[in-house]
This record gives sequence, C-alpha cells and structure tokens, in this order.
Amino acid sequence: MTIELHPEYLSKNGKKEFVILPYEEFEALQELLEDLEDLEDLRNAKLEDADKPSISLAEVKQQLGLSVSPTPARE
Repeated sequence: MTIELHPEYLSKNGKKEFVILPYEEFEALQELLEDLEDLEDLRNAKLEDADKPSISLAEVKQQLGLSVSPTPARE
C-alpha cells in the first residue's frame, strides 16, 4: 500500500520541529500502522506455535459431529 503524503513542516530555531498532515492522510497512516502491528502479532503467534500439532478443519468438524461437505471441483 502506498500513501501519498502532503506534509507541512513547522520549524523552531531553523530546525524542523513538527509536521502537519491532512487528517485523511493521518488516518491512513494510523490504519497502516495498525495493520503492520497485526501482521507482526500474527507472525509472532505462528512462530510460537510452529512446533505445536495442528488439526484440519475437516477433523474438527468430524469431532464436533458436523457434516463435512466435499470440496467443490475446480474447473
């Protein structure tokens, strides 16, 4: 995802001190950061569980007594 930013800079003593962004761009940055944090959490969780046994959805359905529908054929 690419976000085009249109920052305005506020300087103090000749040094850039603050950035002002349009609100929509700020929100887009926040959403992107949240998505990246979620991705990092997911990757860490997968690493933590990498050595743990897994069970397929079909096996779970069978254990719960739910019907297991066949996978539709692909054309």
